[in-house]
Amino acid sequence: MNASRPTSFSRTIQSRLVLPPDTNHLKTIFGGQVLSFIDEIAAITAMKHAGSVVVTASIDSVDFLSSASVGDLLELESFITSTGRTSMEVFVKVHSTNLLTRVKTLTTKSFLTMVAVDDEKKPIPVPKIIPESDEEKQLCLTAAARKENRLNRSLIN
Repeated sequence: MNASRPTSFSRTIQSRLVLPPDTNHLKTIFGGQVLSFIDEIAAITAMKHAGSVVVTASIDSVDFLSSASVGDLLELESFITSTGRTSMEVFVKVHSTNLLTRVKTLTTKSFLTMVAVDDEKKPIPVPKIIPESDEEKQLCLTAAARKENRLNRSLIN
C-alpha cells in the first residue's frame, strides 16, 4: 500500500437528474434522497482512496442550504479531507443547476467518516491524504477540530 495519495486520486463527481419519484409534495427533492446520494458518493470516494471495501461510521454533519426541484441537475463532488489509521473523513458538496436558466446553487454540504474494512469486516489501515487545492488544504487543517467534535458528541450518549 502507498503511504499517501493525493486528493485527486479519489475525487469523485456524479451528476443526477431530479425526477418526480425523488421529490415531495412541493416538487423539491427529499432530504433523505440527497442523503442517500451523499452516502453513496462518499463510499465510492473512500473505496477509491483505500483500495478496499468501506463502511459508513458516521454522517458527521449535513447542511441543507437550498432545495432542488424536478428537472434540476444535481452535481455531487466528493473528496477525502483527512485520514486516521483506518478511517477517512469525506467532504461532499452538492450543487443544483436549473438546466433552462443555467442558475447553479450550492444546496448541501456534508462530512462523513468512512472506515476501510477487510473481508472479515475488520478495520484495516488506509493511505494518508495529500491535499492539493486551497479548499482541500483548508479542510485538512480544520479536520482535527471536526474530529474532536465527533469524539465529544460520542461522550454525550
